Amino acid sequence: MEIAMWMMMNFQDCSSFISLLMNYFHDFLMMILLMIIVLVMYMFMMILFNKLINLKILHNQFIEIIWTIIPMFILMYMVLPSLKILYLLEEVVSPYITLKVLGHQWYWSYEYSDFKDLLFDSYMISDLENSDSFRLMDVDNRVVLPNNMNIRFLISSMDVIHSWTLPSLGFKVDAIPGRLNQIMMNSFIMGLKYGQCSEICGMNHSFMPIVLEMVNLKLFLNWLMLN
Repeated sequence: MEIAMWMMMNFQDCSSFISLLMNYFHDFLMMILLMIIVLVMYMFMMILFNKLINLKILHNQFIEIIWTIIPMFILMYMVLPSLKILYLLEEVVSPYITLKVLGHQWYWSYEYSDFKDLLFDSYMISDLENSDSFRLMDVDNRVVLPNNMNIRFLISSMDVIHSWTLPSLGFKVDAIPGRLNQIMMNSFIMGLKYGQCSEICGMNHSFMPIVLEMVNLKLFLNWLMLN
């Protein structure tokens, strides 16, 4: 039970380089925040209970300058890795496959732009249809993609604003009508990746799951031939 609760509080297992960087950045920030909290609490307790401290010293101009400069350097130290991740999210590096994602009320459509006439809709399946699937998280048509390859997603919407979100890959891209957003992916772990719409898009907002099935290149080519 304790392990399960801890996993619920933490990130999902990383499946891409971007999500791995996000995980490391989260741990890095938590360590900085923990050190700041411990230092502030220690100073607070010392001032509160130590009668030998002269409170007039704490209003010294030099000390106030130090209290201003140190947080500035800490923020700069936190901003640099954050900017690196933001720029990597927008980077497009020679994609092998382009997948177009369209949001509808309330399902997803997928179009393999590099392959003629390969498009399909993806609806959530009910628990009665497949008792082995995750509740409200599995779909009738999964997106099959090759592993360890650069894949570009072009994301838009046909009606209202949706959000195409896959936590294990570090994705959260808005699907906006009349606008085309893009993001790159290179998953280094095969298997199923689950996500769902994270934008409040209407009555059935919570019934728009996303399932990616990452396979090796040979299985992907076989899947293409069957479809």
